[in-house]
Amino acid sequence: MDDKVTDLTGEDNNFTVVTAKGLQIRTKKILFATGLKDLLPEITGIESCWGISVIHCPYCHGYEYKGQPTGILSNDDTTLHFSKLISNWTKELTVFTNGKIKFNSNEEMQIKALNVTIIDKKIASIAHTAGHLSSISFEDGTFQKIDALYTRPPFTQHCTIPQAMGCEIDSKGLIIVDNLKQTSIEGVYAAGDCTEAMRSVAGSVAAGCAAGAFINHGMIMA
Repeated sequence: MDDKVTDLTGEDNNFTVVTAKGLQIRTKKILFATGLKDLLPEITGIESCWGISVIHCPYCHGYEYKGQPTGILSNDDTTLHFSKLISNWTKELTVFTNGKIKFNSNEEMQIKALNVTIIDKKIASIAHTAGHLSSISFEDGTFQKIDALYTRPPFTQHCTIPQAMGCEIDSKGLIIVDNLKQTSIEGVYAAGDCTEAMRSVAGSVAAGCAAGAFINHGMIMA
């Protein structure tokens, strides 16, 4: 259905879904497969490149940019780990902190020991063609050519209804589910990125398949 859910009330085997078009739909079970919303930094061009050449995971995208000039946009205590990880995919690696370095001097030394360059200039914009990154421009007027940029932006739940219903959320902002993909509310299930830190299409498909089977089994046995 091409509609948006605005409210969800009720209890197991007796839920009511309310939509933006005014529909009220009765249902026995609920499955949230609503994903996450990435909160990208306010840098011109980054949104157009997201998922194409500005990427978050080497296991998803690393083969596409292996050996090419690559950057990491990061400036916290995860930067060293990220640098170690991505340096396995390319030796032409630069960390862009987008301002004064925030990680400690020991971590900075370890990053440089990997032959990774650190640039602490403020980023003005990202140049690209149809999402394919070509260079990063800095506020001082200089730029650096680059083919790919890794970053791990913060995220939020794409749909606020699970939390509004009272579904338990963990410290990372993910919906907590048990081995049957059921949330803390009986009859309400969740699957995919909204529940899982390791985000991938394969993982989401597997979780959705399992959730569907568990929901079906629960309804049959009720």
